[in-house]
Amino acid sequence: MQLTSFTDYGLRALIFMATLPAGQLTSISEVTDIYGVSRNHMVKIINQLSRTGYVDAVRGKNGGIRLGKPASQIVVGHVVRQMEPLQLVDCTECLITPSCRLKKALNEAVKRFIEELDNYTLADLVDTNQPLYKLLLTERPQISS
Repeated sequence: MQLTSFTDYGLRALIFMATLPAGQLTSISEVTDIYGVSRNHMVKIINQLSRTGYVDAVRGKNGGIRLGKPASQIVVGHVVRQMEPLQLVDCTECLITPSCRLKKALNEAVKRFIEELDNYTLADLVDTNQPLYKLLLTERPQISS
């Protein structure tokens, strides 16, 4: 199974925000610069993450974005469920649909995949991961405001 870039970059944005000190604001521009993704795409991603409560978007002159809840409360499987279209096949116009067992097998595989992701929180991905902190916070080029 392959996640869409929407979900992939959503998870990456959450990972970056989780490496920042609790409550610290960052910007969509900073996230797009770090991962080299288009600003328009990231705005849509952050919008979805904000609607689902994973990101807190603060408006105004001193605004920005930050995690909407502690990293230990953000379950990776839950994020994927809310961002990813989990239907692997479209059987609406297939001749063998009435007797096909493939859809059931694929649905079971997706279910198990997501259940495995339910075993991980955002904190599991970032806590004590010093190489990640080094890459995201010290080795990358500094972005000018």
